[in-house]
Amino acid sequence: MDNIDYFLSQPEPQKSFFLALREIILDIDPDLKPTVKYKMPCFTYKNNHFCYLWMDKKTHEPYILFVDGNLIEHSKLEKGDRSRMKVFRMKAEEDIPIKTVRELIQKGIELRNQD
Repeated sequence: MDNIDYFLSQPEPQKSFFLALREIILDIDPDLKPTVKYKMPCFTYKNNHFCYLWMDKKTHEPYILFVDGNLIEHSKLEKGDRSRMKVFRMKAEEDIPIKTVRELIQKGIELRNQD
């Protein structure tokens, strides 16, 4: 199942932001595949859950939630009270920080490929 329906159902500017972010992520590696898990849009990497795209309920700001974020060291990632996952927050009204998104996705892929 693809995750595009979730993004198409969002109001602007989140809709355009998520659609663009989706394309950026899919462009990084052919093994990243869009899907839905727990009714949330996510991406798998080599058939393993990799990251989720979601929106903060209070601020409506989009974020990427990295499944194994605890293994990724990066100043832009927030751990919060999560033990395994970390979040990269963005603002839908601003340009997507493409360089940072690519860097984080690549770090996550490198970690997965070490196994």
